[in-house]
Amino acid sequence: MKTGIFVGTFNPFTIGHDSIVTRALPLFDKLVIGVVGDHVQKPGIPPAAERIEAIRALYADEPRIEVKAYFGLAVDFARSEGARFIVKGVRSVKDFEYEREQADVNRQLTNGEVETILLYSEPQYASVSSSMVRELQHFGVDVSSYLPSRNTDISK
Repeated sequence: MKTGIFVGTFNPFTIGHDSIVTRALPLFDKLVIGVVGDHVQKPGIPPAAERIEAIRALYADEPRIEVKAYFGLAVDFARSEGARFIVKGVRSVKDFEYEREQADVNRQLTNGEVETILLYSEPQYASVSSSMVRELQHFGVDVSSYLPSRNTDISK
């Protein structure tokens, strides 16, 4: 079984994240969305259980997707899930440089057993980030257009 992981804090899980999941799913038999656990101390971050349940609800009808908390390094989570691939989304050159460095280190840590797959964001989502959504929420802006709703078929 070919398994990939997609990891992040997902605070909140945006339409950009959903796009990456939708586009990555055909590459794998199973895609595990790893939500950074409560060990990360960031101001205002909801408990991992809350973030996990919201994402699970979004993909409730897709049996190939699992959502779990993870702690520690993404490569360790990948190994624990039997995954050889880490999926990452890239919105900009800045994201690309950061993710390339992480991919290099992850390959070194696993002697090449875990690869990183970079998926570029769709142009309409290039400016959508969790931090931008949180800032808009802080100022009372309706952010529903930046959050996914399951009214599309992800089984493509």
